[in-house]
Amino acid sequence: MRIVFATGNKDKMFEIREIMSDVCKDSEIISMKEAGIDADIEENGTTFEENALIKASEVFKLLRNTEYADAIVLSDDSGIEVDCLNKEPGIYSARYMGKDTSYDIKNADLISRVNETGDKDRTARFVCTVAACYPDGTSQVVRGTIEGAIAFEPKGKNGFGFDPIFFVPELGVTTAELEPSKKHEISHRGRALRMIKEEILKHENSCN
Repeated sequence: MRIVFATGNKDKMFEIREIMSDVCKDSEIISMKEAGIDADIEENGTTFEENALIKASEVFKLLRNTEYADAIVLSDDSGIEVDCLNKEPGIYSARYMGKDTSYDIKNADLISRVNETGDKDRTARFVCTVAACYPDGTSQVVRGTIEGAIAFEPKGKNGFGFDPIFFVPELGVTTAELEPSKKHEISHRGRALRMIKEEILKHENSCN
């Protein structure tokens, strides 16, 4: 089994390989760039699910005449929804304030916006959808979430993106303060990847 993940994000690929290694022990898991695909795919869907499937489908097509034509293509779309900001930035999380803006700036801005609402409800959630496109032409999408709140200040050096400002009340820390193994256990991406692993194994068993 070969898996191509439709991302060029090194941090994300590191997490993906760690989370999927226990089930997909005999699988090759590479990024689309490692498979020779360097494409800027427009994510013009209106939901996380649509965007994940758009990316997976496009990379699946681009791999058609390559050595990875028989690979399973996965793609995720993830982001943070802040309730007092009408669930912004949502599907625009990766493009929030511009793709090239540092997350130090993005995180500070998001905290400032939440503070300005004067709302005591700082609840938020991380969302991750993962789409799979199989060599037989079928596809599916799963969703994983984790509930939390926007912290009053960034904390922690682990993780990436919005992790330093995403506070998990039951643990009393941000996701950036968690050890990687614990983060993978509870995170939106960890949950979505574990779900898609199960679906991949079911699909492979049904084809054998």
